[in-house]
Order: sequence, then structure tokens, then C-alpha cells
Amino acid sequence: MNVKVWGARGSIPAPGPETMRYGGNTSCVQLTLADGSVLVLDAGTGIRALGMALPPGDGPVHILLTHLHLDHIQGLMFFAPMFRPQSEVVIWGPSSPEASLEDRIARYISAPLTPVEVRELPCHPSFREAETTEWQIGSATIHAGSVAHRGPTLGYRVDADGTSVCYIPDHEPGLGASLADLEEDWISGLDLARDASLLIHDCQYTDDEYPDHLGWGHSPLTDALTFGHRAAAERLLLFHHDPLHGDDFLDGLGGELAGRAAAFGRSADWAVLASEGQETAVVSAS
Repeated sequence: MNVKVWGARGSIPAPGPETMRYGGNTSCVQLTLADGSVLVLDAGTGIRALGMALPPGDGPVHILLTHLHLDHIQGLMFFAPMFRPQSEVVIWGPSSPEASLEDRIARYISAPLTPVEVRELPCHPSFREAETTEWQIGSATIHAGSVAHRGPTLGYRVDADGTSVCYIPDHEPGLGASLADLEEDWISGLDLARDASLLIHDCQYTDDEYPDHLGWGHSPLTDALTFGHRAAAERLLLFHHDPLHGDDFLDGLGGELAGRAAAFGRSADWAVLASEGQETAVVSAS
């Protein structure tokens, strides 16, 4: 699989000179499989540039939404394939007893927030709730599982081409407890991430910032690293950067990673910070 990051920021877009290198667009990751299938993980503002880069009529595009917080769906209205009648767009997301996935997204793609309604989109997207835990898209097997975050939230695991990518961008598995000491059965998302070739995981806060954000649904650095280690992920891509964390700040955070990885017996490049435009070919270490 090939992985490209189109948006690695969390909470709200953060454009500006201080975020040029890591990027200011919110969550969006493209997976391209060996058979040419394209999967899009989340539809934050990063999906706009992705949509402009995709050639028209090049097969169905599957968008897997982890949840419906605005920073993960606000790019849908600016995704070029939505406005191409020949495009086939399939939107997957969490179910809710409160309303269908289509109806919940229609609250955003409707007046007074947007000039068009979901039913008016030229591509006529289809909506599928990820109620089952496993299904096929092209050569990939997709697993979805609920994870600890505010509101119905999924993590995804994509197994294809002898590799696996697990994507859990908004996640608070510790909830203030010591993640190193929790029994595995109590750790949200652990089975989904286990032995992943690449784990893309929430790391919004520093350890010092986290106590002021307990229960907000995001991980501090120590929990992100501990979760990746306990999941035995081969590689860890730290994601969902706080909008207040500029490039220089993230450089400082990234400078800690080699030493922190060594404490887990991992190589210096085991964990890295995600940056917009970053491309990675995922291969299994086994």
C-alpha cells in the first residue's frame, strides 16, 4: 500500500507561516492499493487538494469517516469528485441510533452552512454505515471498531497486499489511567491496531498539556507511544497535531522521539510525526 497524508492537523485548520512544514489542513489520508483502489481516511480540509489530484472517472472512491466532528468532514463540500456526475463516491461512517449517516452529514451539507444540499450533489454519493466489523473493498479487508472518543467514533484497519494500516486519529485510550499498567481488555482499539505494519495514531497533546484536556478524547505523547508499543505496531505515525503547535514546537516534540522509542526497545525511526504531503510505501517487516 501507498500512504499519502493530505492533512495531519486536528480540531481546526491552522494555516499560516508557522505551520508550513507540518501543514495546516485537518485529517485526511489516502491509501492506494496495488490493484489501484483508492481509500480515503477522513474528509477534513486536506481532502480538497486530494480531490483536485484524482483523475476523473478513475474508479470508485471510498471515504471512511472515523466520526462526524467538523474537522473530519468539513472538506466533503470541497471534494471535486462530489461535483462530477460520472464519479462514484461511497461514504462509510459510524452508525448512531439518533439518525442515519446520510441525515447526520446532511446537517452540515445544507443551508445555512452550504449553498447545496446532499441530495443535489452531482455524483449522488452513497452512504453506508459500518455496522459490521469486516468487509471488502477491492483487494483490501477493512475492519472497523469503536474507540474511546466523544460521540460515535471508529478506528479502521486496512489489510491488503500483505501489509496493514491502522488509522485511529482521535483516541484517548488511557482516560487518565496509566496506559502501561492497564490490562489489555481495557485498552480501547488495541485489538484493531495489533501488529499493524503502520499505525496512524492521535498525539494531540504533550504530557504537560494533557491534564488540562482529560476526557477531551485525545492522547498525550506518552500514551500514543505506549499504545503503539503495546499494539506491537511495526511503525508509528503520530497524527492530529494541535492547532497551537507550530513547526518549531513540533520539531522539538519530534526531537524527543528517538530517545522515547529507545526506552521501548524500538529503533530511532520507529515513531515519526506526520506531515502534510508525506508519502510512505507500507511494506511488512515480516
